[in-house]
Amino acid sequence: MPTNCKEYNFQEIERHWQSFWEENRSFQAENGSPKPKYYVLDMFPYPSGAGLHVGHPEGYTATDIVARYMRAKGCNVLHPMGWDAFGLPAEQHAVKTGTRPAANTQNNIVNIRRQLKAFGFSFDWDREIDTTDPRYFRWTQWIFLQLFKKGLAYVDERPVWWCPELRTVLANEEVIDGKSEVGGFPVERRNLRQWILRITAYADRLLADLKDVNWPESTKRMQEAWIGRSEGAEIQFGLEAAGLGPLKVFTTRPDTLFGCTYMVLAPEHPLAGPLTVPGQKAAVEAYQAQAGSKSDLERTDLAKDKSGVFTGSHAINPVNGARVPVWIADYVVMGYGTGAIMAVPAHDERDHAFAVKYDLPIVRVVAGDGGEALPFTGEGRLVNSPGYDGLPWAEAKRRITADLAARGAARATVNYKLRDWLFSRQRYWGEPIPIVWVGEADYRRAVTGRAGGVPAEPVHFSSGGREHYALPVPESSLPLKLPEVQSYLPSGTGESALANVTDWLEIWFNFESGEAVPAAQPQPSGGAWIRARRETNTMPQWAGSCWYYLRYLDPKNDTALASPEALRYWGVPDLYVGGAEHAVLHLLYARFWHKVLFDLGVVPQNEPFKRLLHQGIILGEDGEKMSKSRGNVASPDVIIASHGADALRLYLMFLGPLEAMKPWNPRGIEGVYRFLQKVWRECVGEDGAPHPKISDAAAEPGDLVRLLHETIRKVGDDIEALHFNTAISQMMIFANALQKAPAVRTSTVRSFLQLLAPFAPHLAEELWARLGGASPIQQTPWPRFDPALLQAQGAKLVFQVNGKHRGDAMVPLNLPEAEAVALARAHPRVAPLIEGKTVKKIVYVPNRILNLVIEE
Repeated sequence: MPTNCKEYNFQEIERHWQSFWEENRSFQAENGSPKPKYYVLDMFPYPSGAGLHVGHPEGYTATDIVARYMRAKGCNVLHPMGWDAFGLPAEQHAVKTGTRPAANTQNNIVNIRRQLKAFGFSFDWDREIDTTDPRYFRWTQWIFLQLFKKGLAYVDERPVWWCPELRTVLANEEVIDGKSEVGGFPVERRNLRQWILRITAYADRLLADLKDVNWPESTKRMQEAWIGRSEGAEIQFGLEAAGLGPLKVFTTRPDTLFGCTYMVLAPEHPLAGPLTVPGQKAAVEAYQAQAGSKSDLERTDLAKDKSGVFTGSHAINPVNGARVPVWIADYVVMGYGTGAIMAVPAHDERDHAFAVKYDLPIVRVVAGDGGEALPFTGEGRLVNSPGYDGLPWAEAKRRITADLAARGAARATVNYKLRDWLFSRQRYWGEPIPIVWVGEADYRRAVTGRAGGVPAEPVHFSSGGREHYALPVPESSLPLKLPEVQSYLPSGTGESALANVTDWLEIWFNFESGEAVPAAQPQPSGGAWIRARRETNTMPQWAGSCWYYLRYLDPKNDTALASPEALRYWGVPDLYVGGAEHAVLHLLYARFWHKVLFDLGVVPQNEPFKRLLHQGIILGEDGEKMSKSRGNVASPDVIIASHGADALRLYLMFLGPLEAMKPWNPRGIEGVYRFLQKVWRECVGEDGAPHPKISDAAAEPGDLVRLLHETIRKVGDDIEALHFNTAISQMMIFANALQKAPAVRTSTVRSFLQLLAPFAPHLAEELWARLGGASPIQQTPWPRFDPALLQAQGAKLVFQVNGKHRGDAMVPLNLPEAEAVALARAHPRVAPLIEGKTVKKIVYVPNRILNLVIEE
């Protein structure tokens, strides 16, 4: 306990208890404890050089309150923290400064760890992880090899952003209006060999199993939309051009085929060039180049002006033999369906806008009740569809599909918006992919007898007139570490800086042990040595964050990502809190990897996160998102120095509902700071000892006892519901009553401090010790309320006149309306307002509000 200070010296108090918790490892979780387990998890941060601003710890504060509460409820709580430390920012810093990414990342980790400890968060720091630690990414690489063996990893050429001036591949977020974010240089689309993960193989399960998780409905809807399952038909259109076709399209509305008046190909569709007639060649190529500078998001924006170019060719509509012009337009992308659509402008907004712009025919084929404006996208019956007129659209959809299928021109199918996961990054600072490339003969020799060690279908690609086969690095040789490089600049060929490290890249490889020596040396003796080239792509930052919640269970295990015992005991997080910006991709990718691990028998659960909550964004004083560029960032270091960590924790939770967006107001913290000072003054006397009015046998007011039990119940209920702002309000009400009480029992104050401890742990620990607590407050059981005492309490009835608060009174529960009105009429603040007035309306909510509406 700090020196016997009379005033609330938060700096000294917080330093003392943070040191105490660290020295005593107070929050260490125990694998296999007989206590019930509770696992509460934060989305771990990227260790940015800028450190934390006040918005970052909002979610961490919420989970810390829950963690401390669940410990008090008798649970063995796992509340860990780590670092998502690979990725682009550290590499960009290395390119600019020459600083090693590893060194820069570790410096940032040291700073942010210091900031988190200054908040007093009850993390189990013995379980700290870092995705750049070889002991960690060894298992990220191991998971990749399991995906590879199951045939869920393959290579393909995919379009990426390429900047000729910077000689590098750029991520989507580094491209702005067709130019590089750095330097403003023009960029272009270029096909590069990429590793792809077959997440689409799990699409149905990823969709169906959303019913099994307690997540915000908005997040589930976003996941469903991203997966985008749609039932429809693949239709084959003939092509007039000799030797081409058929042109396949996917549609969810085959019932509208008679309304198809043109076709649209994505600019990168393989038939775009062959279908372009000579007279249109220049226009088509110019349009393709223009489309190549736009992202898929820009191209599919519903609000953008539609543009396109005619190929000069025609397709044949299979339902009526009509000639249909084939256009190219960038609002169609190769990432969905077949990269070609049948355009029905009478019944689709995008098609309608395009048809109007280019004066293309518009034919209504579905009608509702009559007179609907076009485009009409609702339900109805078919018109202008010979042989199907009058049929409800759903029946017509089935019948037209069946009729075309009988002629071999269609098949019912299911399509997904979800695309396989592009897993490559042409970067240095990422997990090396544990693959070497070898010739076919060496591949066959290496995999002979390795049943289950490689996929049934070999992964290979053609380059330089020969085939290159993917051979996995033996698991026993993991981790595969990054080599040191002279420069972090990309190679200039589309590969990462790893392509410049010749001694690491070109090797003699022992396919049995995983050993490697530079190819410049003589080939080692022995039959297992073959010539190989390492993979130069690295994994995306998503990789390390796909499974980190499992490593916390057993972070020092060198024989498995976690022991079966730890996986069975801890399972998956009971509560997961993080930003809504990760509502789609991070959660989707983590669910995919988890299901693969479940299928392999590694984990015993089918889903990784039981309960999920997204904390809201805390905006700057200007109402904008906090960022250094806007100059609206508030530093937690400054606020902790001026008001203390407990005050900042309380204020972050008191701003409003956890999931709401809230503006930061530096003046608002004064209110919760005064609340903490009040609690101090009511517990500590002038001499620093317990306040004179506190004693074991004090004759405290009965109302205070009942309010304490009401507060115990409400604070507990609110923590479990994650309603932290209302829990704080209730504690403020109790503190006011405590201030008015002439005498109070020690046990009453102690119970209140136990409620306060999850929110303001430093102050609560200090006051608990001053009041004679035998052990730290964080080791004491949560107090219980007496239901019988609450039943006898009654309720506070608020009196309103025309909606304005005019008084209140404690009344028996469920007081009849007539008696409530009589009390209001007798109330000294209400009676003068209604005297001689007609009460037009009475609004009565028993136990809460009575509102008398009178004539003004």
